[in-house]
Amino acid sequence: MTSDVIVERLRRLGLELPPQRAPRHPYLAARVDAGVLYLSGKTATLDGSVQFAGPLRTAEDIEHGRKAAVLCALQVLAGIEAAVGLQRVHSVLRLTGYVASAPDFVSQPDVVNAASELLIEVLGGAGQHTRTAIGVAALPGGSAVELEATIRLIPEADQ
Repeated sequence: MTSDVIVERLRRLGLELPPQRAPRHPYLAARVDAGVLYLSGKTATLDGSVQFAGPLRTAEDIEHGRKAAVLCALQVLAGIEAAVGLQRVHSVLRLTGYVASAPDFVSQPDVVNAASELLIEVLGGAGQHTRTAIGVAALPGGSAVELEATIRLIPEADQ
């Protein structure tokens, strides 16, 4: 699938890829090894500012968390585009979702579902993945959600 097709699917959903910023700390935003792209955590930020803060506390916070998860999924897609190009996605192998949560909040899977649904809607079968949704006390910058992803790539020679 071409990057243009993916971007058009996003446009139809009223979404666009956010700009990527270089990491502020000593780590790589992305790394490719043996045909697999590993993306560092992506939070619910735009232009360095958290758009959806945590922690999530009640069932009423689930929709807020889902919006954060969608923004994180857009950050994942933008990270792929910046690192290797969306046309190189063979499959999303694994998605790990961290949700800033109060101790009694247990709806992390419902929150991270929004990211999973978006990846599948935009990438089709290539967006299906294994997943973990984990509740944590806090995330960088106070974000409600952080996602990290592992993506199998199409070899450059096969494009």
